[in-house]
Amino acid sequence: MPGTFSTVYLVAFDLDDRNYPVRSFKPRIAASQQAAIEEARSLADQYAGVVAWKREGNPVVGEEGEPEVVFQSGKIGDFA
Repeated sequence: MPGTFSTVYLVAFDLDDRNYPVRSFKPRIAASQQAAIEEARSLADQYAGVVAWKREGNPVVGEEGEPEVVFQSGKIGDFA
């Protein structure tokens, strides 16, 4: 659709003392979906969980769509 764009994000999780996933860092914007997936795969061995997702946006009307997971590994919590 004209005027829309996709933004791809990435975040990793560690486990707290109750074994619940907590964000290790704020969600990062990735250069592309492929870049997000590659980075998420490289982080998967270092963290309890990793997720990459994208959202479609339309700046003309100020809307952002629902998150669509493009990669997930391990235990994740609230990410969007």
